Amino acid sequence: MRLLVLGGTEFAGRAVVEAAAGRGWDVTVLNRGRHAPVPGARSLVGDRTAPGGLAALADGEWDAVVDTWSAAPRAVHESARLLRGRAGRYVYVSTCSVYAWAPPAGYTEDAPLVEGAAPDAEQSDYARDKRGGELAAAGAFGPGDSLLVRSGLILGPYENIGRLPWWLGRIARGGPVLAPGPRELPLQYVDVRDLAEWILGAVERGLSGPYNLMSPRGHTTMGELLEACARVTGADAELCWTDPETILGAGIEPWTQLPVWVPPGSDEHDALHGADVSRALATGLRCRPVGETVADTWWWLRAIGGTAPRRPGRPAVGLDAGAEAEVLVKAAGHRL
Repeated sequence: MRLLVLGGTEFAGRAVVEAAAGRGWDVTVLNRGRHAPVPGARSLVGDRTAPGGLAALADGEWDAVVDTWSAAPRAVHESARLLRGRAGRYVYVSTCSVYAWAPPAGYTEDAPLVEGAAPDAEQSDYARDKRGGELAAAGAFGPGDSLLVRSGLILGPYENIGRLPWWLGRIARGGPVLAPGPRELPLQYVDVRDLAEWILGAVERGLSGPYNLMSPRGHTTMGELLEACARVTGADAELCWTDPETILGAGIEPWTQLPVWVPPGSDEHDALHGADVSRALATGLRCRPVGETVADTWWWLRAIGGTAPRRPGRPAVGLDAGAEAEVLVKAAGHRL
């Protein structure tokens, strides 16, 4: 199988390249050459934001293209138009953020969508840009030869957003840790390697159209996630489980200051941890246990010196140590 990955050296793109190379596929990547290439892949250099940046793709044919672009839809539009007729399928890694906010718990691929940016538009906001990327891919390749992977929260090795790395780093420091409750709060995410394997399987099956791509609802809980972090780091950390009302009353921002966590019963929790993924499960999605995702991310983080890379343009995540200490004092009588 001949695969072209646009990007292919960071997080989701890298996981796809590694999985495809592991299957013995003929893998080509196009990127700006700023990161070390994945062994087993042929590298082409090009900047999709620059004039003539796709020149390296003037020749060649592939069975499929995987594109993880997250900015101006124009880049997807130009790539897809250039590769139309020379690639069998265009896989665009999108996001569940393309659904009109906030989709109710149990939402499927038929839920209402945001108004996407025009396929040839410049950058606007994340949700509209991703929907514009979907429109660009489907517009060039048609609905039968385009696959729209609407991922949710992605965790695992190579993460360049910082969510799981922040929790691992914080718990590794030990001491009292503000743990947002309840412990049994259900979480939904996908390990980046499971995402990659499903994508490759979907290419082999010739799948098309949109798919919600994350674990089943309640695949793990907030308690299981943080307890796994404590186990793998071996730290002398005390998880101080605190009720949502106390955390919100202290002005702590869910999802950003306390990564992954959003309070139960909120629209945000239904939207971020409540998608129906039966379509993906029926087409081969398999999700590994949370302990494996946490352990492998910790191994990778230690191997690179303990500091995760940060994707440019994305805000920092995590709670300041001083703010955490203040909340822990205030929350002493409100722990679960």
